Amino acid sequence: MTKQIRNLGFFLVVIYAALFLQVNRLTFFEAEELQDNPANNRAIRRDFDAPRGSITTADGVLIADSVETGPDGRFERQRRYQAPQLYAHVTGYYGFSVGAAGLEDAYNEELAGRTLDLDLQDIGDLFVDRERVGNLTLTIRDDVQRVAQAALGDREGSVVALDPRTGGIYAMYSFPSFDPNLLSSHDLGAAATEDARLNEDPENPKLSRVFQQRFFPGSTFKVVTASAGVERAGVTPNEPVYPQADSYQATPGGRPLRNFGGRQCGGPLFVILQQSCNSAFAEMGVEQVGGQGMVDTAEAFGFNDDDTPFDLGEVATSEFPDSVEGPDGEAQPLDQNRGILAQLSIGQNGVSATPLQMAMVAAGVANDGRVMAPYVVQEVRDDQDEVVDETDPDEWRTAVSTSTAATLQDAMASVVDEGSAIRLDDQGLEDCNVGGKTGTAQLGTDPPRSHAWIIGYAGCEGGVPEVAVAVIVEGQEGASEQTGGEVAAPIAGSVLSQVLGRSGNAPANDSGD
Repeated sequence: MTKQIRNLGFFLVVIYAALFLQVNRLTFFEAEELQDNPANNRAIRRDFDAPRGSITTADGVLIADSVETGPDGRFERQRRYQAPQLYAHVTGYYGFSVGAAGLEDAYNEELAGRTLDLDLQDIGDLFVDRERVGNLTLTIRDDVQRVAQAALGDREGSVVALDPRTGGIYAMYSFPSFDPNLLSSHDLGAAATEDARLNEDPENPKLSRVFQQRFFPGSTFKVVTASAGVERAGVTPNEPVYPQADSYQATPGGRPLRNFGGRQCGGPLFVILQQSCNSAFAEMGVEQVGGQGMVDTAEAFGFNDDDTPFDLGEVATSEFPDSVEGPDGEAQPLDQNRGILAQLSIGQNGVSATPLQMAMVAAGVANDGRVMAPYVVQEVRDDQDEVVDETDPDEWRTAVSTSTAATLQDAMASVVDEGSAIRLDDQGLEDCNVGGKTGTAQLGTDPPRSHAWIIGYAGCEGGVPEVAVAVIVEGQEGASEQTGGEVAAPIAGSVLSQVLGRSGNAPANDSGD
């Protein structure tokens, strides 16, 4: 009997130890993974009917809150989104059956009032009946967001504008969009049906094109190549003078890389940036900078970083290849395939970027070489309107030196004064400091179609840049080097003008080249 009791005791100890280890594994080591699992809706169940904070723009416009549904509803509160198509990719949604996205997901703890700062602000709160929620105030301005929407219209693409000095987002809008109210509906079957419809849509309307999708950046990437030339290869505003040519062929092994329309171009830095001269920038990347210099500069701006800081959510990684595949299938340095390096240097081949990343390229140049971490939430306030948390600007990277940034500012300003971005400052910004670079990313279709790009910045009072912008209009007819300047520049100009309080109106909604 004693042996049996001893064996039973030993068995119970083993079972208890196994249970203890399993509980600790789930509690400590896999808690975050389980919490983030899309199939885990325990947090949604817990919070869906609880008080929840509001979301308000920097200029005081309410864009998300909760309303009481009355005694006959399944739940006591309903999440409500104002101007839903305009802000869907910012607020996200908060649904019982479909989960959460956007700010509703990223700031769930704050909105639900479960952060340490919001839980108990003083001992007196123990005896006060109050809704402990967090209300978000954004950096986004409603007036700028609406101008971005009006200017882009029903063309697929996106607009993002930010403060280069802080990283605060003034506007981020993508089309197509969706209605988060339908996903947050108390009719759970209808919400699930709408979620399935959106997920099956090949245009991916639930994804923000600003930071969740990548595109070929085209000639806007030449700002990075120019930065590499100045920073790492001794390129100056006057030297070298690139030869007048209709193409560039990297040797050995490279095929001729031609300029748009077979035209000839060349000259010093400012001139080739104004002309967006493929042959000259390909030569700069291959002959002056080299493969490692191009990789280092692209990464200094944020390319190849799979952990870009952004409080709204995970950012798609912008890519600049750091090697090529050799004949034996092994990775080789870029300098061993100069033809591919030439293409990469003008934003072709394996280069891809989010519009947010290209806005940060412009912002880095505008902010004397410093790239600030982007963010959309300025502060969190409690139900008594007291600030409990505030975002402090954070320098994420030093992309280039101050002197290199100054040279690039002058170069980008010359593109607005005398090059393809001339329409960037024709909306009340003529006396301001405005710089830009257009781009046309050919899609290789027949008939030809291309993405129209522009990046830029502007500052009026004292000339200090106060806003940087990136615009992409997708799938435009044709493939002219001027497409970005004709299609994307007026959109960007409207946004810059609105941020700076100048007299510019949104351009008409047309899709002409």
